Amino acid sequence: MTPGTLLDSKVLHRIDFRRGDNLVENQWKDFDMRLLLHDDNLGPRSPGDSAEMDSEMLALAYAYPPLSAEQSWVRANFISTLDGAATGDDGHSGSINTGADREVFQLLRALSDVVLVGAGTARVEGYKRATVKNRWSALRKGRPAHPTTAVVSRSGGVPAGLSKARQDSGEVLMLTCHRAGAEAIDLARGALGRGHVIVAGEDTVDLMAAVDALAMRGLQRVLCEGGPHLMGDLTAVGRLDELCLTIAPILVGGQHPRITAGASAAVGLVPRLLIESQGSILGRWTAPD
Repeated sequence: MTPGTLLDSKVLHRIDFRRGDNLVENQWKDFDMRLLLHDDNLGPRSPGDSAEMDSEMLALAYAYPPLSAEQSWVRANFISTLDGAATGDDGHSGSINTGADREVFQLLRALSDVVLVGAGTARVEGYKRATVKNRWSALRKGRPAHPTTAVVSRSGGVPAGLSKARQDSGEVLMLTCHRAGAEAIDLARGALGRGHVIVAGEDTVDLMAAVDALAMRGLQRVLCEGGPHLMGDLTAVGRLDELCLTIAPILVGGQHPRITAGASAAVGLVPRLLIESQGSILGRWTAPD
């Protein structure tokens, strides 16, 4: 990929989610998007084309890069307010979500093989086993109908919402370390299945080894949904390939977490995509080539 070019306002595309096409059902929310920047091929339409950007182009805009059998791609998806808060006043990210952000959230899940999430975030946000909305199900052709959820926990404790069976949903894996102890690891195996617990690392979860273990299972397209400590750890070990970030057009003030937490780690990223929708900015940033 090459760095993108900011488009002239005269050729901004409008993405109308009130229309359908052959990729998704006609179930769009009533909101529009404007494409501000992109550096990839978004199908038959070019930036100078006045036609509306449809759902197929949106899927192309967020597509994972081609991967060999040995490769994996770790993408993180977060939302933040204008003043940098990763949650609203209630301590949940859902309270600052926007319509376009929720749609892209569902799209990113449909594109992924595995959703990576910290156990604490899974508990606070009430995670359940992952499902894909019908309107994006065509993107999973040739793969399981729903992505796997991989929960990261040093203690090996399976969040209640992920331990419960859920009809027509993805599997759950536990990524833990030896520090969890034999009893906790056995309990996790009992809840999820013996082959669904991956032990990587001694005192903390070795994320490099864990991501490699996921790739060996064919789970190469990784979507990290948080929380901030897991995001910080991925950044610190150099295992983050891409950040998808929505900037919500609100200020919350007060003391709130950012999208990263933990030890300092300075990593430069390159913008690849920017979309505006009702004041929200949605974008993709990747590690330099």
